[in-house]
Amino acid sequence: MVTVVTGASGFIGRVLVEALAAEGRSVRAVVHASPADFDAPNVEVVRADLRDPGDARRVVDGAEAVFHFASIISLSGDRDGAVEATNVGAAERLAEASLAGGIRRFVHCSTIHVFDLRGSGPVDEATARLEGVGSAYSRTKAEGERRVRAVFARGLSGVVVHPTAVVGPGDHRPSRTGQVLLDLVHRRLPALVAGGFDWVDVRDVCAGAIAAEQRGRDGDSYILSGHWHSARELAAIAEAHTGVRAPRITVPMWLARSTAPLADVVGRVARREFRFSSEAIEALDAAREIRHDKAARELGYAPRPLAATVADTYRWFESAGALA
Repeated sequence: MVTVVTGASGFIGRVLVEALAAEGRSVRAVVHASPADFDAPNVEVVRADLRDPGDARRVVDGAEAVFHFASIISLSGDRDGAVEATNVGAAERLAEASLAGGIRRFVHCSTIHVFDLRGSGPVDEATARLEGVGSAYSRTKAEGERRVRAVFARGLSGVVVHPTAVVGPGDHRPSRTGQVLLDLVHRRLPALVAGGFDWVDVRDVCAGAIAAEQRGRDGDSYILSGHWHSARELAAIAEAHTGVRAPRITVPMWLARSTAPLADVVGRVARREFRFSSEAIEALDAAREIRHDKAARELGYAPRPLAATVADTYRWFESAGALA
């Protein structure tokens, strides 16, 4: 039977397709616009717009399981409505198509940002959810998850996974965190911000998602976190591996917060996403303790140390010619 992976041209999606193919599965890798090539002979690449109900039905036809990882990550709002159309509308349509098509198991990739990360205490699956507040990304991912869960309630067997900030090898585009690692080695960052986040290896996220498909309880959420490190600690790990000196200036959080609105305005005018937007600063000032105890207990989830991930990521960048 066929396993469907949406968002297959994205960072997590690519690695997930390769992990599933390595298990011997026949994988239908669904892409929207970006091309994606895979070495495994048991991978079929399908182009589709999941916002279209007909395309959603087509990609799940004859499949057994669906990993829905397609989304738009935005730190600069939703200028043209594409974030909501993808994170909400497409997620709901794919879940509806999966229910109608008799899909055995549906794995929905949400995000840690659907939880309220503003408190000082630990975050786990019981932490309060955001309801209509937060960034465009967190709002739309929360609403998309809510609608997918409504389809679960009508009979679709599924689980939801919540990754934190993903980093690791295989970062082709690269991702925002991958770009930070490249900027550090190319000395493009004049300063760091006095914040941090929970960083998790992409390979661990994929292993956790596959374990959730196989062993997760119907309708449950599983946080797939890694380890919290400050931006300064991340830069120090990068420096230890590359030998390139990290920026010595650290911008205090109060200053970053006060200047972020200017970056927002300039970004809207220039139609660019600036690194230190208000939404980015908010993410770097989030909860420090994000627990994956439930995933560890029920799925055997065990994220590796960030230092190992950063080393592997730089080795991959070097093999891809990104460090030249």
